[in-house]
Amino acid sequence: MVLPPLRRLLRTAAWLLLFAALGALGLLLVRAFEARGKPDLMPWHRIVLAQELSADTLDARSTWADVLAREQQVFDDLHAQLAAAAVPGEFRYERGSRIGARAGERDGNRSFESMPAEPRGGVLLLHGLTDSPYSMHALATIYERAGFAVIAPRLPGHGTVPAALLDVRWQDWSAVVRIAMRELRARVGADAPIHIVGYSTGGALALDYALDALDDARLPAPQQVVLVSPMIGLRPFASLSRWLPLYGRFDYFEKSNWIDILPEFNPYKYNSFPANGALQSYLLTARLRGRIATRAAGGNLARLPPLLAFQSVLDSTVSSADVVHALFDRLPANGSELVLVDVNRASLLAPMLRSAAAGQIDVLRGTKPRAYRLDIIGNLRADTLDVGEQRYDPGSRVPVERPLRLAFPSDVYSLSHVALPFPCDDPLYGTTPRADEDYGIRLGTLVLRGERGALQVSAEQLQRLTCNPFFTYLEERVDAVLR
Repeated sequence: MVLPPLRRLLRTAAWLLLFAALGALGLLLVRAFEARGKPDLMPWHRIVLAQELSADTLDARSTWADVLAREQQVFDDLHAQLAAAAVPGEFRYERGSRIGARAGERDGNRSFESMPAEPRGGVLLLHGLTDSPYSMHALATIYERAGFAVIAPRLPGHGTVPAALLDVRWQDWSAVVRIAMRELRARVGADAPIHIVGYSTGGALALDYALDALDDARLPAPQQVVLVSPMIGLRPFASLSRWLPLYGRFDYFEKSNWIDILPEFNPYKYNSFPANGALQSYLLTARLRGRIATRAAGGNLARLPPLLAFQSVLDSTVSSADVVHALFDRLPANGSELVLVDVNRASLLAPMLRSAAAGQIDVLRGTKPRAYRLDIIGNLRADTLDVGEQRYDPGSRVPVERPLRLAFPSDVYSLSHVALPFPCDDPLYGTTPRADEDYGIRLGTLVLRGERGALQVSAEQLQRLTCNPFFTYLEERVDAVLR
């Protein structure tokens, strides 16, 4: 029997929950109405690619050749649908656009691979959310020089049209990872080492696969995991993304399926961003952090291969703190290494940095001994652009310092999430791009001058650093684990 005071308490709690639910639904409805004010949806926001790969159509018998054959069908379908819905313009997908690969050139939106005559090993390269295999080209070159076989798959929903991310699931990406790893092992033989390299969302997939391989002997186990701006945790808003498209099934509120609807001026990355993309990232990272925490609590991370990770202390896409505290601080002493890139303290803009940004490196470095090696890249002194390395060996609180023959560009106050995998001579993202390739736009050289509020895309987004002035250091560190 429920006593009267308890009954009243339960009734009050039920009413509070009801009011909270109604309030949330009302807020989402307001957001749905606000979304109607976004730019018009274009054909590439609605195209459905029926042949796209998914976990439902892939199984243990599927091969890498099957993946490539389906990919060809996807792109044939894409080109046919775009031709039928042609819109004149200068940007990607538009009739007459000069943006993208030229006829006969390698399309950075497609999976790519390379195979030396006698491979020393193999590497799987995994790109990030809204991205494409193009972002892995420079990293692939490091492994190709070392005589490794390379496979860089296009993850389902990517490299085609932004609408392809409306229905994708993270399990679809994971299914392709497993097939590609099986193919890599078959190509290099049973005894050659295999590495897996992941950028952003690809980093989460790489680590999730490495954990799977600890429990499943049928999965080829990597001997090294390399992570670049890895998606271990996201900003808090990402958890809300599951509710944003609540009204999106109704045509009137179709735009509420999208967080951003933007011009598509990047040939190898979507600018428009569907809420489902954020949702799948959230689900993947929540699962990954839970798995890491559970294994760490049980002392079951000892067999995890060593990790080498590169992370900017300022990252508006993923949580730098989660890379350090939710992952690296939980690792056993297995030879793992973390590289953090600090802000430019000699920049003329350094006094304008918010205190949280300027002090982020102190928060991440902490004071406790570590089981991994920590390297901090930053100014040698506050009055010079020259940079050095502070190395904290496992268990040490005192760094060993050495200068690097590198310097911050004077106009750069920090690196960014998207900068790390690209050298500054990259023809698309570089600040000093090579001239041997031309995709119709050079995003790293954009200089903005004009009145605020005039552009469809925020000036802040266009000014985000898109290449890594310390890429040679990244190369050296990856080379070191290949010896």
